[in-house]
Amino acid sequence: MKKFLAMLMALCMVFALATTAFAEDKSADDIVDEMTSADGKYEVAFITDVGQLKDKSFNQGTYDGVKLYADANGLSYKYYAPANGDQATDDDRFDAMKAACDNGAKVVVCAGFMQNTALVQAADAYPEVKFIFIDGWSERGNIAGIAYKEEQCGYLAGYAVVKDGYEALGFCGGGGGDNPACCRYGYGFAQGAAAAAAEMGKTVSMNYSWLYGASFSASPELQTMVNGWYEAGTEIVFACGGSMFQSVAAAASANDGAVIGVDVDQSGDSDTVVTSALKGLTSSVVWALGKAYDGTWDEIGGTATSLGAAEDAVGLPVDTWSLEGWTVEEYEEMLAGIVDGSVVIDADYANLASTDSLTLNIIE
Repeated sequence: MKKFLAMLMALCMVFALATTAFAEDKSADDIVDEMTSADGKYEVAFITDVGQLKDKSFNQGTYDGVKLYADANGLSYKYYAPANGDQATDDDRFDAMKAACDNGAKVVVCAGFMQNTALVQAADAYPEVKFIFIDGWSERGNIAGIAYKEEQCGYLAGYAVVKDGYEALGFCGGGGGDNPACCRYGYGFAQGAAAAAAEMGKTVSMNYSWLYGASFSASPELQTMVNGWYEAGTEIVFACGGSMFQSVAAAASANDGAVIGVDVDQSGDSDTVVTSALKGLTSSVVWALGKAYDGTWDEIGGTATSLGAAEDAVGLPVDTWSLEGWTVEEYEEMLAGIVDGSVVIDADYANLASTDSLTLNIIE
């Protein structure tokens, strides 16, 4: 426990230093997604989650960390997409991991909790390979599970937009309601919206749905549903699910509506984006890869690491948000409150329910 706490205390500084160092060199966009190694082997591998590699969200944010670390350290790298796309099975995921290991991978970064079954199988089959499990957990020594406190940045996003004057909200989640990260995002969003509304002496409403999000993909059905929300008065929708963002942003654009992005700053992808709920995918992958190479893997291998505001791993993009009713100073004060415990945010999404200040319309 002491080792774990000490590690967490150091994370904030590590993330800041890692982000600064790589920012001074080049951005992930400057590094090619597919490289050719001299010997045909690839030392650092990335196994994609469902959805597209360039989803401008979860997959892309994670792979950016792989590219930045590998490029800065002269390492070969490659991504592997499990067969059958959104319908990939555990066997498909294991085959992708096997291909990576057989192709020379010393470290494999796997994105998404659905990788769990295949990842355990791969870790047993390749005990000399280190696996970094983003949005996952494991007690195996060659797997480092890294999760995030999405409820915290979801809360910040919900609080911010209600303070900005939005009263009719929407949440559109990926994973069909079974993805813990998306569930934490949504529950935090509802809590933040309710807290702000209570302070302002008002009641706000929220459409809350997992429909059309099982595959984390854009779809005509999703766009039609969200378009109906906007037409019926919804003002802003939290698009929480990779490429689902494309459908939500298209519906918002057609109706002069607004969107909250997820995982990474999505303000550059659509002028409908007011803010985004961020988690430090890129910086935490860079950090974990560093542990795989600097002799300190034992600090994270076999450990469930959960990163939040205290580690500077969640937040909102203050440089690009278009909020006018909530200031950066107020945001920083709330963020500090989350860190010191004076702002309490529940992570148990089984407790999701309407409150005196928030009316939930759960659409299943």
